[in-house]
Amino acid sequence: MDSSWYEVLPASRALSVACDEIKSPVTLFFCRPCQRQLVLTLQLHSSKMKRGTTMDGCGLLNPFGCAKLPLGSWLSDALTWTVENYRPFFQTVKAPFDTVLESLTHFMTSAPPTLVIAVIMLLTWQLSNWRLAAALAAILFFVGFIGVWPETMTTLAIVLTALVFSLAVGIPLGILSTRSQLLYAILRPILDGMQTIPAFVYLVPVVMLFGIGNVPGVIVTVIFAVAPVIRLTYLGILQVPEEVNEAMRAFGATDVQLLWKAQLPLALPTIMAGVNQTLMMSLSMVVIASMIAVGGLGQMVLRGIGRLDVGLASVGGLGIVALAIILDRITQALAQPRKRPGDIFAHGPAATIGYAMRQFRTSPGQRQASASE
Repeated sequence: MDSSWYEVLPASRALSVACDEIKSPVTLFFCRPCQRQLVLTLQLHSSKMKRGTTMDGCGLLNPFGCAKLPLGSWLSDALTWTVENYRPFFQTVKAPFDTVLESLTHFMTSAPPTLVIAVIMLLTWQLSNWRLAAALAAILFFVGFIGVWPETMTTLAIVLTALVFSLAVGIPLGILSTRSQLLYAILRPILDGMQTIPAFVYLVPVVMLFGIGNVPGVIVTVIFAVAPVIRLTYLGILQVPEEVNEAMRAFGATDVQLLWKAQLPLALPTIMAGVNQTLMMSLSMVVIASMIAVGGLGQMVLRGIGRLDVGLASVGGLGIVALAIILDRITQALAQPRKRPGDIFAHGPAATIGYAMRQFRTSPGQRQASASE
């Protein structure tokens, strides 16, 4: 045992006895912290001694004692240098995110709730059926009646903005990856890291480069959620049968025609599965991104956790669940296979409006003739 241990141990015992004999509350107030600090020093000294007896020294059995790679310092220095030299550039990059987010937020929050519910209901009816449309409308009314409609619309605007930029980046990268295996070999470890690194790690560089607020929240959500779109776009195009590609090329189709006429339509269900995963990951990022002042339902959950308010956190969580159900059902309806692109307008409100317009344009005599036939 080190000789310094014998020097501090009697002092600790003496201080403990002295503190026990003190009668004055004021003197005891200053004595106890000193005793606790000395005990912590002894514990730290003991842990160092244990590490020294087992791990210190450089050798074949402990090669990690020879040197240490200062990766954390390198990353911190690199981020500091980037912030000092390129922060104006990143503020410029933030501009398109800000424009799209402000437009969607203004539309979602200023539009009457009944209008928003009607639009979502009609869209769902057109993509799927009236039963699902009625169910989603009931969920939206439930969200409004529990008092989280403004927060839900803010969160929906953030998620939709993140989805727009995720698709703008992810689908082209997925298509290019099918054309170049080198590009996919480079992207694959990056995507693995993006999907496995804890989401909290993204917050520090994003805050230093872009600041705080809803727009940095969108950027960190895009970084977190873009990977499934890239992977499933790449996978969907690769799963197109080779016979289809050979037949298209035999008829003289170019690469662009092959992509738009055959590969993307056949890969659409897989791509839509990637879109669905991106939406779900974006919603899961809402609560984490609220730590950098992102508004919406995530902010409600964060406040509820901070105040230990079960009601507030539960209401915010129910709003997120309702939004997840709505987005999931709509994307699943979009992923349903159809024989022709125009089949989507063969039923629903579009077919009803088309039938009414045809009846309005025909003359009364023609209507009577068609009715008699």
